[in-house]
Parts: sequence; C-alpha cells; structure tokens
Amino acid sequence: MAKVEKKGAASEPLLREFFREMLLIRRFEEKVEERFRAGELPGFLHVAIGQEAVAVGVCRALDDGDVIMSTHRAHGHTLAKGTHPNELMAELYGKLEGCSHGYGGSMHLYDVEKGMLGANAVVGGGLPQITGTALAFKFRGEPRVALAFFGDGATNIGTFHEALNLAQLWQVPAVFVCENNWYAESTPHAQHSPVRSMSDRAVAFGMKAIKVDGQDVEDVYANTQRALDHARGGNGPVFLDVETYRLTGHYVGDPQVYRPKDELRELRETQDPIDKLRERIGLGDDELEELDREITEIVDGSVEFAKAGTDPKPEDALKNVYA
Repeated sequence: MAKVEKKGAASEPLLREFFREMLLIRRFEEKVEERFRAGELPGFLHVAIGQEAVAVGVCRALDDGDVIMSTHRAHGHTLAKGTHPNELMAELYGKLEGCSHGYGGSMHLYDVEKGMLGANAVVGGGLPQITGTALAFKFRGEPRVALAFFGDGATNIGTFHEALNLAQLWQVPAVFVCENNWYAESTPHAQHSPVRSMSDRAVAFGMKAIKVDGQDVEDVYANTQRALDHARGGNGPVFLDVETYRLTGHYVGDPQVYRPKDELRELRETQDPIDKLRERIGLGDDELEELDREITEIVDGSVEFAKAGTDPKPEDALKNVYA
C-alpha cells in the first residue's frame, strides 16, 4: 500500500483512496456473512459493518514499521493494514494459503509480515501484548509505535487497567484505540460503565486522551496522526476515544434484543461512514457503480481463490503446540 504525505488535512485523492478501502471492507464483510450463512465458514463470525472509517483512518496513518493487535472483529483492521483479500478469505476458509496458514480463522488470524500481530477472541487480550511490544521498541531505540484496538467493554477488565497503567508508567510508544460502539457486545453503555465518556478512563493514568468521531474517516486519520506523533516523539502513550456505530449485531445471527426497536434503521440512515464520505467527496452514481463493480469482482475472486486453496493435513493440528 503506497504511503502518502500524512501531515495536515487529507487531500481529495487520499479521501478517494479511503473511500475505496472502506467500500472494499464493506463488500468483503457482506460476502463473508453471506458465505457464513450458507454454511461454508466454520466457527463464529463478527463483522464490523459501520466501523470501516476507524480501520481505514487509523491504519492509513501508521508507518510501515508500526504494528497493531485487533479484536474478535478483525477483518477490517487486517485489510486496512495491507493483507490481500485473497489471503484473508483463504484464512477464513481454513486454507494453507491464508494469512495465518489456516491456523487462525476469523477470531485468531494474524499477518506478522504486514504488522498485524493478531486478532484475539479474549476481550482486551491484545492490550498487555501491545504494552510489551511498545516497551521493546523503546528499549531498542526504534521509532515504531504499537497500537491496540479494543471495544468499550474491554475497559472494564483488569488487563485494560494493568496495560494502560504500565504503558503510562514506562512512557512507551503505544496508542490505545477504543472503538466505542456503545454495546460492549450486547450490554448498553449505561448498564456497564459508570462514566459516559471513555476518555475519562485515561484520566486515572494521567494519559493523554483524544476524542474522535469514528464515522468520519478524515477525523480518525487526523487524530491518529496526532496520537502517533505524540507516542513516536517519546511523550508516552495516547488513548483514542473513538465513538462509532456497529450497524449490525455483535455476531452473525444476533437477534439484537438489547437495541431500541428503530435504532438500527435510524443509524443506517444517518451514521453510515461510507455514505458520509461519498457525500464529502461528491462521488456520482456512475463512478460509484464502476468502483463497486471492480471491488465486487475482487471480493468474488477472493472466494474462488479460497475455495481452490489447500486444506491442511490433520497432523498439522499438532504443529506449533508448546505445552
């Protein structure tokens, strides 16, 4: 993925690149959900439809040497970090050609070569690892930043507080990205958190916090730049309080009885980040149709690539086991 000048507001050509990447993530996840419902993909599946601006805005601000860790909702982060759709789809199908050679699947995938150190089915599981990775960067004198994605629900667990406490104490080059979609899986924010603003979580550690509009990719990109500059400059970690909306259930098949009746319809009409960016760049119907056709072909091709991939041997399950 080509790097561009990352200082100041995003240019019109760059915003168009963002739009393409966000649309790719959307169409990829729609296709994955379709194939999952058809019984072709194993395990559980969590899509991030509605949160594409966070993945693209954050990952496009990173330098090549920076690394991320994701959550159980990792497809968008992985694509935005540079993994090819073919390799990601093959991983979801459990093929050797997958980015994790079939070992990861949806909730445990990784692509170390691209700086994606892993998805994690354990809520907040990547936070301590990112603090440790950032500490290693500091010890080595490397100008790199380690970044963790996590949801609002993860701010209630012990490893969140331990990881942020040590990161601030040791002044490591880390960025903590809270994707606050207000439901911590299936519990409304007011029922699981005593604080309205997630930024207040950083106050206990004396950590710099930045509030971000997660449905505006330009705002995400600009504020991620600020956070990365702060961390890379030796000024300690940063907490990004990103308010976003999940325009789907926690998992595919989630009945979503915890949502108000008309909330999803209203959010889809007013808070879709792709619609917002399309309006911002003035993308016409004909141009959108052409781009959508191109991306749909890429996604369909990734499914064919995955289906034609190589199944691992049963004995491969015993490899990489350290116990």
